Amino acid sequence: MTNTEREPDAESARRAATATAGLGEWVSGLDAAAVPRGVLDRLSLVLLNVAGVTAVGAALDEQAALRSSWRAPDGPAPLIGAGRRAPADAAAWLNAAALVCLELDEGNKYAKGHPAAHGFPAVLALAAELDATGADTAAALLAAYETASRFGRASRLRPGAHPHGNWGVAGAAAGCARLLGLGPQATAAAIDTGAGLPVAGHFASATDGNPVRDAWMGASNVSGLVAARMAAAGAARNTGTAALSLGGLLGGFDPSELTGALGTRWDVTRGYFKRHASCSFTHPAADAVLGLRDGLDPSRISGIVVETHALGGGLASAEWDGRLSAMFSQPFVVAAALLEGEVGPRVLERRDDPALRSLARRVRLVVADDLTARLPDERAARVAVELDDGTVRTREVPNPVGDADHHPLDERDVLTLLEGWLPGREELIGLVAAFARDLPGLDRVGERLRGLAGPGGEPSRREEPN
Repeated sequence: MTNTEREPDAESARRAATATAGLGEWVSGLDAAAVPRGVLDRLSLVLLNVAGVTAVGAALDEQAALRSSWRAPDGPAPLIGAGRRAPADAAAWLNAAALVCLELDEGNKYAKGHPAAHGFPAVLALAAELDATGADTAAALLAAYETASRFGRASRLRPGAHPHGNWGVAGAAAGCARLLGLGPQATAAAIDTGAGLPVAGHFASATDGNPVRDAWMGASNVSGLVAARMAAAGAARNTGTAALSLGGLLGGFDPSELTGALGTRWDVTRGYFKRHASCSFTHPAADAVLGLRDGLDPSRISGIVVETHALGGGLASAEWDGRLSAMFSQPFVVAAALLEGEVGPRVLERRDDPALRSLARRVRLVVADDLTARLPDERAARVAVELDDGTVRTREVPNPVGDADHHPLDERDVLTLLEGWLPGREELIGLVAAFARDLPGLDRVGERLRGLAGPGGEPSRREEPN
């Protein structure tokens, strides 16, 4: 048992409280005007992805059904791409669920998950409610990302735990506390409270296709709002609870990661964007087979061996019963990439194609120790496509396309992806892109944010008598 996996004691909590206090001081004083231009540019790109992908998810029938069943009254915050507005709490939850439901949201390999999705929907909903300045909103988004990423670095979840909705809640709390203008101690109390509101979700919920996985991200954003409001009311304390919740209960926790290189290392610049609608662990193999696809006759493929790292070893099932379980199946993703030349939302709707299922059953997933040893800097994959004449085509990639360290995507690339995923919604995409670019200089963000709902397509609901 390592130092970070021992049963936490008073000293562990004290260290976590001290680190959280330092993080709270940094967050409360974060000024967008003092942030390097390159960091703000990357924030703009992440925001473009977050808002755009939220609109893509919002177009799904099941997301429309969820909004309808929620019966949220009209409010100040946009349901992005859904044509209506709602109160901040409902918007934070519903936008977060839409953001992650197609596995297209930005992520960070060092955080081991998705820092932006854990807190951006909450920050944007609260910013709309407060009609905050652009500078404060930008600072709050950075606070949410950097705090969530550092908590992700600090946390080592137990085997089987899914990273949605646990370490990232602290990021949502930090961003909302920054928007509320809380001081250092209150901000630290908000962050600590967020760390005490984790979801203990099992990774099998994702591979089994259970949409509760999407709800974990909604819970993260609403819990961040709750934590910040508690701190604003003086009803929160910084006791180092992360050492107990993220550490003792969910795995291990190293508080030294919380304040590492604050203000000099910006994790927001080190993330990845997705071009495949699937778990990020499947992307390197998808990229590899796309590089082998030219001139390849799928009917001649006798087998495909995918070597991956330990994090991706649980995605071996060649059976799926819905969209979510398909997105967490390496065989599905490889077969779809070979047959369709992409793994976007459109391809997910063809998941029951007999030829695709047949090819997926010829895919074998193997964990390679040498690839595991290259984590976290690389999330590599090796693919060998075996043909019926005995020849083998092989390809290895160190990271997925879109990673900051490997074929990073720029604004034009992200816009091209969004345009392909949202046909006929060019006006909305333009509004999202303009808001993301203009954010730090905006006097107020309320109306611009509400415009991201797009044209009215669903009736706003008000409370009705029983």
